[in-house]
Amino acid sequence: MKKLFFILIGIVLTACTEVKKEEPLDLNTEENTVAKKTFPKLEPNRYNVAFLIMDGTYNTELTAPYDIFQHTQYRKNIKQMNVFTVANTDEPVKTFEGMRIVPDYNYLKDSLPEIDILVVPSAEHHLDTDLNDQAMINFVQQVDKTATYITSHCDGAFVLAKAGVLDNVISTTFPSDINKMRIMFPDLDIRKEVLFVHDGKYITSAGGAKSFEAALYLCEHLYGAEIARSLAGGLVIDWKLEDIPHLINK
Repeated sequence: MKKLFFILIGIVLTACTEVKKEEPLDLNTEENTVAKKTFPKLEPNRYNVAFLIMDGTYNTELTAPYDIFQHTQYRKNIKQMNVFTVANTDEPVKTFEGMRIVPDYNYLKDSLPEIDILVVPSAEHHLDTDLNDQAMINFVQQVDKTATYITSHCDGAFVLAKAGVLDNVISTTFPSDINKMRIMFPDLDIRKEVLFVHDGKYITSAGGAKSFEAALYLCEHLYGAEIARSLAGGLVIDWKLEDIPHLINK
């Protein structure tokens, strides 16, 4: 019995001292795979239209021109528009009204497509802290070098002014902020009593619901009155350029 006892003890000790070989870590499992960022598909031979967004962006100044420009994709025999958003983050941007938007491109690190039209909607802090964001100002200045058109809605004009791109053109902004803009940028020619101004390649608008009209104007400028009326009708908007207080300085 003693011999059998010691044999059993030996078997147990041997089993306990065996080192179990660990299975190699599979780095290709779904849990360990980092999702690759996907970018929107941009169709060739279209205008690339970038919307500059950030926390505090106002819904209307973003969605109004976005709607108009996106609808060009349903019109034939014109150079349609690719629309996408750019921001300084990959995280969702929260608009002033609480909508969350995942930016298509991060202008701080992504390789961006060539931007033909830059749209700068208004945001909550465009009159103060956003103007201290030198990376954003640099981005606007860089795009300005090659873009065909630069547009702003409401207080987006303050960003363009800070970037220095409005120095030699006439502009406008949200009606109640015109005096403040004149104080902040005393050398600029800022007009009241107009809903948008087109000077050179710059289009600045009063914003709000009138952002639709500034966007429709750019479409009329690019495609003609018939296409602009068609785009307006698709969104149940009455559109007659002659009825809109505006200033064109070419």
